[in-house]
Amino acid sequence: MSSLPTPDDIRALHEKYAPTPEAFELVHTHCRVVAEIAERLRARAVPEADAELVRAGALLHDIGVYELLDAEGRPRLGDYIRHGVIGHEILRREGFPERLCRFCSCHTGVGVTREDIRRQGLPLPEADYVATTAEEELVMYADKFHTKSDPPAFPSAETYAAGLVRLFGPEKAAAFRALRERFGEPELDGLAARYGHVRR
Repeated sequence: MSSLPTPDDIRALHEKYAPTPEAFELVHTHCRVVAEIAERLRARAVPEADAELVRAGALLHDIGVYELLDAEGRPRLGDYIRHGVIGHEILRREGFPERLCRFCSCHTGVGVTREDIRRQGLPLPEADYVATTAEEELVMYADKFHTKSDPPAFPSAETYAAGLVRLFGPEKAAAFRALRERFGEPELDGLAARYGHVRR
């Protein structure tokens, strides 16, 4: 598959892998929100970035989540960090190019390195899962401003940063700070009102 998929193509892929309508609604809605946030950030901060690639990457980045949902439709927390590599493999099997597959495996946190995997004993193949292009960084960063929690929420940059320090330490917090400085912060109140999701 050489050209990028359309939003309808991507919706059909979500429907193919979603185990229930509720799972589809949760994950596909999150991906649509992330695509909106990423596009707003791109237009303002890096207009030279490929808008269509950002859109497709954002709409597909969490396709691997479907394989990690429990019977109630909640992500299995111990395995959840694997959703990116699972998504990468799904897109590869579906015939998508590597530049699109990488949006799945390289959006978790602010990047997962071999050293992170070794040090934390993460259940991932040892490799660097780190965004390297402006498009990948935009999707990774935009993803931090919406969660699939119950209920879904729009965390502020401060809320996300505080959790990052607590879970992963000051090095990851510094990486997030650099992304904030580069891309700015998205306006979330309008999105929260439109989607009916809480602010945190």
